[in-house]
Amino acid sequence: MYTASTALLDAMQEAGVSYIFANLGSDHPAFVEAVARAQAEGRPIPKMITCPNEMVALTAAQGHAQVSGVAQAVVVHVECGTQAMAGAVHNVAKGRVPVLIFAGLSPFTQEGEMRGSRNEFIQWIQDVYDQRGIVREYMKYNNEFRTGANVKQLVHRSLQFAYSDPKGPVYLVGAREVMEEEVEPVALDLDRWKPIAPLALPEGAARQIVDALAGAKRPLVVTSFVGRNPAAVQPLIDLCEALGVGVLESVPNAMNYPHDNALYLGNQWNQPFQNPHLAEADVVLVIDSDVPWIPTVSKPSESAKIFHIDVDPLKESIPLWYIKAHASYQADAATALAQLNAYAATLGEIAGTAERKAHYGAAHAARAAALAAAEVKPEGTITSEYLVACVRKAVGADAIVLNEGITNYPAICDHIAPTKPGHFFNSGGGSLGWNGGAAIGAKMAAPDKTVVALTGDGSYMFTVPSTVHWMAMRYETPFLQVVFNNRGWKAPKYSALAVHPDGFASRAEDLNVAFDPPPDYSAIAAAAGGAYARQVKDPDELEAAIAEALRMVREEKRSAVLDVWLSHLKDS
Repeated sequence: MYTASTALLDAMQEAGVSYIFANLGSDHPAFVEAVARAQAEGRPIPKMITCPNEMVALTAAQGHAQVSGVAQAVVVHVECGTQAMAGAVHNVAKGRVPVLIFAGLSPFTQEGEMRGSRNEFIQWIQDVYDQRGIVREYMKYNNEFRTGANVKQLVHRSLQFAYSDPKGPVYLVGAREVMEEEVEPVALDLDRWKPIAPLALPEGAARQIVDALAGAKRPLVVTSFVGRNPAAVQPLIDLCEALGVGVLESVPNAMNYPHDNALYLGNQWNQPFQNPHLAEADVVLVIDSDVPWIPTVSKPSESAKIFHIDVDPLKESIPLWYIKAHASYQADAATALAQLNAYAATLGEIAGTAERKAHYGAAHAARAAALAAAEVKPEGTITSEYLVACVRKAVGADAIVLNEGITNYPAICDHIAPTKPGHFFNSGGGSLGWNGGAAIGAKMAAPDKTVVALTGDGSYMFTVPSTVHWMAMRYETPFLQVVFNNRGWKAPKYSALAVHPDGFASRAEDLNVAFDPPPDYSAIAAAAGGAYARQVKDPDELEAAIAEALRMVREEKRSAVLDVWLSHLKDS
């Protein structure tokens, strides 16, 4: 019996999906049967991964796709499972990550008219008017299987959307009766279902941008996620080296530019001060960034000439967005950078390049010295800077590092100091709890790599650690997770004080954001998944604790969680 569910599995296999991160329910009998039959017959299908929590399922799929570039599948239960993914849905949408999500629908018959008709009370309660509407705003594409005859076509069409710029998640649904339908197998020519080719700069744009950068006194590139495509990093380095252009990251979501390059000038997050390099820039090229600066705090001068390149320059999903660019282009970064470099190569020696390199090189060296000074072992309480430096030295440049440090985002970015494309990520969105599931997905995508998740204590609890560490044990995806424990949510405190620096909140003893007494974070992971657990409060113990945790991950194939105590949020 070849059913619509069989066709769904075959389409996923054809599309290169390796894993189905599944949280199954009463809407999936046909899918469960199709999986069991394929396994019994030895027919290849993506590997099923049981996910006790839907958000973890989607974060794992996201982490895999971030590392591999290949969309994975997530299967959830009707509208309940769809809503349970909510925070992760935000992240895959804002992070522009291709993911294929399939959810069932409550059966549409109730008297046994068709196979799959309603036979459980919950199927009336879970019947809603517009299940797709729950996530429609966040999806590149959404559709319903109304017949099994074109399931494959709709899967491949959805993945055309997922892989076409700007990339993103897609959502398909099907009721039990449809997924039980017997159909004839369909053979498709996959060459006819490819994503849209990357966009290039229009004629004349490369000349305009390069001439402006080459003629500037202080040209600057600002980027957030050009490194989501590792192939775009070296062309950006080539352009900046050729023209003597400094590089500033704003809210970096990936390794966009090697931190040891002399033109790298640092990264800007929510720090409440004007960035000096942005202030002095006379020409700014913004490439792949949703938030290149925060105008109330830090922005270019009014006289600066701004060029903008992005696959989504209008930011169509963001209601309020503008950066006052002089010229804006919809183009793929790697393609556009190749065009810019091709034109730059025709210019020969460019006046002022040596001076610009010397200027930015001096700023880079001064920054490096300040960062090194901050990494000195502290007396008493462990600092974020020392903690990250110890992790960096222990894991090496080849590890995959996931950053969900929230108020420690800048410290992690500065002191991990990534240099290899495709080895440093954050969620790309603003919903917490990404790092745990993402570490599982990243390890599945790169099983030979050491995966390290750096997380705030608040974001650790959002990861659903009981699910994450059970899955890591069950599917043999060990990783090191380091909890930056400041006993609460520091971000809401900072937000309140930024708006009301002299208000009641500034004098209050308790802002209702502290976790006192804190949970034993590492013990949760040990209980759920047999992880190595250790709490660290003394700077003298830190290096040895990290070394032992990595030994557990690399040699014993166990996950490890280090609960590292920093200064209390009330004291900072």
